[in-house]
Amino acid sequence: MLYSEKNMNKDDPNYIVKVEKAIKDKYGQEAIDHPKKNWTKDKEEKYLNQLKEFRKKRSEQSEDREKTLYKGILVSKNLINKKSRQKCNCCGKYSFDTKDELYFSRYDACFECYIKYIEDREQRWIDGWRPPKGVK
Repeated sequence: MLYSEKNMNKDDPNYIVKVEKAIKDKYGQEAIDHPKKNWTKDKEEKYLNQLKEFRKKRSEQSEDREKTLYKGILVSKNLINKKSRQKCNCCGKYSFDTKDELYFSRYDACFECYIKYIEDREQRWIDGWRPPKGVK
């Protein structure tokens, strides 16, 4: 409590005045002033612009983080590109299959090549190893 309880009794009709005075003494006049006292139209406009920018950034971030269920796994929508046709760098096949999209975006390989060459050997793939040309 700000003052000892002897000086402040809640039954006292001036209790609130004493509390306010104690707050003013400890923290200054701004602590007890009404929030709108120093508020201007310029400050309001600046605040509203900041709020718009914040909401815009938050909306963009939520779109980036948006997930979708893909073959039983939650995957970022940015990883799945359903409109493009891609060519596998390992086997050379073109794929229209949506299940390949995830593997194309991460490994530049189709699902079949992922299973054959990458699964459980990801570090080797990241280090640059690729299957010999002509091997299928």
